[in-house]
Amino acid sequence: MTDTLRPVQPSAAPAAEAPDLPAPDGPRKLKRSIGVVGGTLLTISCVTPASTLFVVVPDLFSTLGTATALTIAVGSLLCIAVAFCYSELGTLIPSAGGEYAMVSTLAGRLAGWLVFVLSLLVVMIVPPVIAMGTADYLAPVVHLNPSMAGAGVMLLATLAGLLDLRANAWITGVFLVLEVVAAAVVAVLGFAHSERGAGSLVSMEVAGQGGHTDTVTAMLVVSGLAIALFVTQGFSTAVYLSEEMENPRRNVARTVLATLAISAVIILVPVIAITLGASDLAELTGGDISGMVAAWSNSAVGTFVSLCVALAIINAGIVMVIQNSRVLFASARDKAWPEPVNNVLSRLGRFGSPWVATLLVGVPGAVLCFVDLDTLYGITGVSVTGMYLLVAVAALLARRGSHAHTPAWRMPLWPVLPVLLIAVLAYVLTQQETSHLLWTGGITAAATLYWALYLRPRRESRWLVTVPEDAQA
Repeated sequence: MTDTLRPVQPSAAPAAEAPDLPAPDGPRKLKRSIGVVGGTLLTISCVTPASTLFVVVPDLFSTLGTATALTIAVGSLLCIAVAFCYSELGTLIPSAGGEYAMVSTLAGRLAGWLVFVLSLLVVMIVPPVIAMGTADYLAPVVHLNPSMAGAGVMLLATLAGLLDLRANAWITGVFLVLEVVAAAVVAVLGFAHSERGAGSLVSMEVAGQGGHTDTVTAMLVVSGLAIALFVTQGFSTAVYLSEEMENPRRNVARTVLATLAISAVIILVPVIAITLGASDLAELTGGDISGMVAAWSNSAVGTFVSLCVALAIINAGIVMVIQNSRVLFASARDKAWPEPVNNVLSRLGRFGSPWVATLLVGVPGAVLCFVDLDTLYGITGVSVTGMYLLVAVAALLARRGSHAHTPAWRMPLWPVLPVLLIAVLAYVLTQQETSHLLWTGGITAAATLYWALYLRPRRESRWLVTVPEDAQA
């Protein structure tokens, strides 16, 4: 069953009321304080192009070799269709709940609950995985235990996440400049030391064992698309921030599309340069980007790039904690949990941030830095793909009934794009490792059981997806 939007009533709390107490007339609302520029800075920082380039892309080089750039390019094209879906749905239903608010409203509560679970998997796993890469890039200056360094980054990000969102936009903006500079240095050096022509980008080769050259098959590229989708996945942060954006009907779509375009360029151009500039196929497959940078220049430049990447990871941690805390805050406001839990998670601090939700994202993230997350990387890829698929389904339903006349940004080529996206993403899921599918499926099954035993029997008082009243104007 599909929910009808339930507007959040304006708060009429007296001036003496503590800032973290629930409003008497309805759920608390987040403060609108950012525009397109601030939202884009925060969103690109969540994509964290430099840390993605240095932490995630090396794994793609190890399995896809010269086909890495092609795979990321195909993933970016798929993300254009995904971004169109997010832009339309995010302006139609601007809520801090992001994907789950959009899908719940248009495709029904159960579908929205499953999207929430998938998004929760992503938002809880990704920050510590990225944070643990900090130690590698601080190595030129100081040697740290990866788990300890990652935990420190998560705690620092948690403290920053408690601040006002506008202040965080400036903090992350400064860090973002540094990581873009690092990516630009890699691109310039790689192109300047090109060892092969542009034809190598489609040569589909990877270094095998014993010095042999193996061929990258089309099926291997399709399998790699789950991670390639994750490479630019952070553009969805604009939807999570829609409740705090000024004029969301206009600014959400602009932020989503601008972020995808900018992040794809920042990531893809250096990947092409690295592919062309690696001295041989074995070096490319090894994926030691910092080592390549040092070889192309000198140790000082290599150290500079490494430190920029370390800052980029900290930047990503801050933005991911901000995004993820909004998901938990919105789930409590929408009555996803027993009432005592909802009351705690929906509390706002003196800076207007959901402080309890922020702590519940950041502190467990620090703990996860001491867990082996290799398998969880695969789970993340499956979760992102499944989440995008359900968002595409919701996009198919976005122009029926009263929603057909609601003011919103509308995607071109509807419904062709959502239909093609659903087909492609479903096929990508079939090409993932069985263990990753089983882990994700098991978690989803447990979530479905919670829905059946707790949420559905209480459907009049639980999982009531809301959209702020002023967002629907």
